[in-house]
Amino acid sequence: MGKQARPRALPENEVRAIGRTIRTSPRKLNLVAEMIRGKKASTALAELTFSKRRIAQTVKKVLQAAIANAENNHQLDVDRLIVSEAHVGKSLTMRRFHPRGRGRSAPVVKSFSHITVVVRETADVSAKESA
Repeated sequence: MGKQARPRALPENEVRAIGRTIRTSPRKLNLVAEMIRGKKASTALAELTFSKRRIAQTVKKVLQAAIANAENNHQLDVDRLIVSEAHVGKSLTMRRFHPRGRGRSAPVVKSFSHITVVVRETADVSAKESA
C-alpha cells in the first residue's frame, strides 16, 4: 500500500518545469526571467537564443522542458502556449575566502538559484492569428 496521489496544484491548461541549483545569483537570473514573462513560448525561445547573457541558455533549457511537458504529458497545443510565470528563488550559497594583502582574507559568496517556468495554453492566441 503506497501513498495517496497528491492532487495536481496547477489547472489543466498549465504546465511547469523547474531548474534547480543554477550557478548564478537570483538577482541576475531574475533579469533573464523578466525578459520572457507573459510572452508567447516561441518568442521567448527566440529571445533566449540570442540573448548575450550566459545564463539565458540554462533558462532556455528549462523553458524547452516546460514546453515538452505540455506537449507530451498533457497534450497541449505548442503553438498556443504563453509563459504565464517565471519566478526565481534562492538556493544554496557556497562561501569561499580570497587571500588579500597583509595576511588578511576576504569572503567570496558564490550563490545558486532555482527557476520555475509555468506555461499556459490560451485560446486567445489562435483567435488573433486567424483574424
